Amino acid sequence: MDQMIIKRNELLAKKVMKGLESRNMSGYYAANKEEALKTALELIGEGATVAMGGCMTANEIGLTEAVKTGKYHFIDRAAIADPREALLAAYDADVFLSGSNALTEDGILVNIDGNANRVSAIAQGPKKVIFLVGMNKVCPDVDSAMKRARNVAAPVNAQRFGLSTPCSKTGACSDCKSPDTICCQFLITRFSRHAGRIHVILINDTLGF
Repeated sequence: MDQMIIKRNELLAKKVMKGLESRNMSGYYAANKEEALKTALELIGEGATVAMGGCMTANEIGLTEAVKTGKYHFIDRAAIADPREALLAAYDADVFLSGSNALTEDGILVNIDGNANRVSAIAQGPKKVIFLVGMNKVCPDVDSAMKRARNVAAPVNAQRFGLSTPCSKTGACSDCKSPDTICCQFLITRFSRHAGRIHVILINDTLGF
């Protein structure tokens, strides 16, 4: 990565972390995937019960494999036949791992969901939520973060899941009411009432969607 981009990301991350702190959330900066993995595992702690949404970034930095094979109790929702049972198990987890569709420069997290399993667990339930966020997800404000979530993350995820939404065909949001829409629930996390619950690891890389 170009040294000027690295420096820019470091400076921007400091601004984001200051914003997160003002919102009762904790921010961390990882210079690379390896550092992000190390920070995440330290925050999780051995023996923890861990759940996650469909977090591509966790896969990309090796965290999913680490919690599956390490000294953790991993709740593998793919192995649970009943979706409601998987959801309830996640609510009771020590740690919930998640990516974020977008994050503003002043520390506001923006996420959209189809079944709401991810956004509901972010909002309430698990004792600790750890976000893994590539610096490519950082946006100037909530409006641009929402546009990113709807016009970048949503179309790619719709294509990934093989859904028949307008955005999967055009690459842009049309504010649809398609039966396959994944833009059913919108969660804007602007403050955490519970200190020590929400942690955001900013990663100096292009990760996730």
